[in-house]
Amino acid sequence: MSPDSQSPRKTRVLAVSNQKGGVGKTTTAINLGTALAAIGEKVLIVDMDPQGNASTGLGVPRETRRITIYDVIVDGRAVDEAAVETTVPGLHIIPGDSDMSGVEIELAQADRRSYRLRDALQGQGRDGHTRYDYVLIDCPPSLNLLTLNAMSAADAVLVPLQCEFFALEGLSQLMKTVEMVRQSLNPALEIQGLVLTMFDRRSTLSGQVAADVRAHFGDKVYDAVIPRNVRVAEAPSFGKPALIYDLKCAGSQAYLKLAREVVGRERQRRLQPA
Repeated sequence: MSPDSQSPRKTRVLAVSNQKGGVGKTTTAINLGTALAAIGEKVLIVDMDPQGNASTGLGVPRETRRITIYDVIVDGRAVDEAAVETTVPGLHIIPGDSDMSGVEIELAQADRRSYRLRDALQGQGRDGHTRYDYVLIDCPPSLNLLTLNAMSAADAVLVPLQCEFFALEGLSQLMKTVEMVRQSLNPALEIQGLVLTMFDRRSTLSGQVAADVRAHFGDKVYDAVIPRNVRVAEAPSFGKPALIYDLKCAGSQAYLKLAREVVGRERQRRLQPA
């Protein structure tokens, strides 16, 4: 067996991103992270949104967020120092808060301003042990320095796509952003997949949007479809992922299916010749 085959598996970094708001980005980051942890993966969520909703949804109160992603990006605090345990075994989060709103100004003249998150993530596990199998970055719904940091740090982008009329318009903007990042910051960035969210089986429009997206992007679209689900919507107000709040609900089961697909795609990718 070669030394390379004995080395620990590299952490896979996925930016959960869509420049259109309200598409289920944070819900997907929380519940996909929980589902990945439930099937045995070690997961870190990075809450890059100044609203800090991923942190709230995982039961991390604002008053307990002593070290946040702001401290990591601006002040150089270590990832291992900032990551906090959640109630989900195997799932950690670096919290976010409103301080992130000022990052663009504070780092205006800083060196490697677009690579701060990448440098921090590469610094974790320096003792040779990979802390996490997956890092999921919950991006803000805009193209700013935070999003650029996320995409510069990511191996791939996972795109939640709401099944509604303007979905493809928002997606085209995201694709332009990904291409821009490839050309200027991160040539290896790829699209890991698109996940259809807020799907309403009673709605003709939802079915039409889903069909259009699959026609455009083929097997880049996950088979798992996240339905509109009251239990998923309720869960964040209790500081819990949907899978902890109600494992048997349709939304939770859909995220478990998505997690298995994500892991399956990653296994296939590793088996492909370099």
